[in-house]
Amino acid sequence: MGQYGAYGYAKHGLGYRAILAHYYPGTTIGAAPVRKVRVLLAQGKPKLTLSSTADFTVTDGTGKKHDVAAGTITLDSKLKLKVDTAAKAKALPGPLLFAPGTAPLELGKPYRGQIQVTVTGTKLQAVNVVGLEPYVQGVVPAEMPHTWAAEALKAQAVAARSYALSHLQTGSFDLYPDTRSQVYRGVAGEAPETNAAIQATAGQVVLYGGRPAKTFFFSTSGGRTMSAADAWGTPIPYLVSVPDPYDTLSPYHDWGPFAFTAAKLGKTLHAQGRLVDVQVQANASGRVADVTTIGANGESTATGAAVRKALGLRSTWFSVGVVSLSPPASAGPVVYGGRAKLTGLARAMPTVGIESRATTAKTWTSGSRVKPAADGTFTATVKPATSTWYRLAVGTLRTPQVRVSVAPLVRFDLSPSKTSLTGVVRPVLPDTVVQIQRLAGTSWSTVAKTRTDANSDFTATLQLSAGSYRARVAPGHGFVAGTTKPLEVVSG
Repeated sequence: MGQYGAYGYAKHGLGYRAILAHYYPGTTIGAAPVRKVRVLLAQGKPKLTLSSTADFTVTDGTGKKHDVAAGTITLDSKLKLKVDTAAKAKALPGPLLFAPGTAPLELGKPYRGQIQVTVTGTKLQAVNVVGLEPYVQGVVPAEMPHTWAAEALKAQAVAARSYALSHLQTGSFDLYPDTRSQVYRGVAGEAPETNAAIQATAGQVVLYGGRPAKTFFFSTSGGRTMSAADAWGTPIPYLVSVPDPYDTLSPYHDWGPFAFTAAKLGKTLHAQGRLVDVQVQANASGRVADVTTIGANGESTATGAAVRKALGLRSTWFSVGVVSLSPPASAGPVVYGGRAKLTGLARAMPTVGIESRATTAKTWTSGSRVKPAADGTFTATVKPATSTWYRLAVGTLRTPQVRVSVAPLVRFDLSPSKTSLTGVVRPVLPDTVVQIQRLAGTSWSTVAKTRTDANSDFTATLQLSAGSYRARVAPGHGFVAGTTKPLEVVSG
């Protein structure tokens, strides 16, 4: 049973019987045998301190019953305590079974029922021997908020009662007081709303084939419960995968995404060489059964449960997506007014968008969404006004950024003059230095300088001789240096 899902069904008008029938198909509701359960409270302790605000009793290992005065007693492995108004403490043969008077016994906190203390070696074990109904009173509000809808609380009460009876043991105790069984907090954990739900369903359990069903339950399913066959490899007829539509109420219904670099993921999953890809195989419950790690030197496979643990994920209901952004293939900058193509991979991912930030800006701006092909590859065309950083956005995650450099457009206007060169710079960058350079061997040497005017035009006065000339502009303000195409002068 998904607890948030049960809460949702209750809010939509379903009664507890219908809720239980949905999560445990093929079961019925019947009467539980009236009995007690044994809950482990402490184990491996050198000392235990019991108390009560009222007189209580203890029955020793021979069956003899003794009176104990109200107050506190501390026991060690010798099991010595004051009984029957004796002035001195004496050792009693164990195990010792303490029974309450008119107030509950306390072992750190109050519990209904009896507390049995047993010596194991030199250590002590304490077990709460308590009636089924009082036990469930300490479980339900610990497992489900007492403020939830009454029918959900009733479903939880019947499920908790059934779980307890289906997990009785032959050893020294039946149940743990924590998530190894069910969380049990004794008297201190009880609440009026859950006590009412327990009373309304008193003695009722989920039955399959006339026996109490193993009514496993959990907080959040993700939208579909997991079958016993997929969870443990052993099918149980009434623990099958069923839809859990109201699980959306859970704050953990959706989780992630978690980002891992290829290097970190490859190391964590023990990839054989450089990580190339990760593929998953889902089971019938929609969870990941197996994960195949493809490395440059071979493949390896791990269970979804092992990968969940290794990566610290909330459950095996996950997918592996790949998202990456590559810088432009061209090594040179984009000339102002031009476009660049970004390539990347966005496979098995939700919506992926492109974000940009000019190198002179502090904030990122959302842009278009990428449209990957069937294999996840994509190409996106961008037109940056200045040198710009780009990255991909997937929910709250961002890829490493890539830079597209932009150079100003610099162009010569050819003229018949042999004593000057004129040209234009775009965008308009007034009073920007323009270097006129001449090719000398394999390097460019500056032979004249000028500045752009208000319209970003420029004129440089110099005596031209045969050779190659260019104009170079390095304005800053988000631009890298830009040059004209070389101008060939064939005669002086």
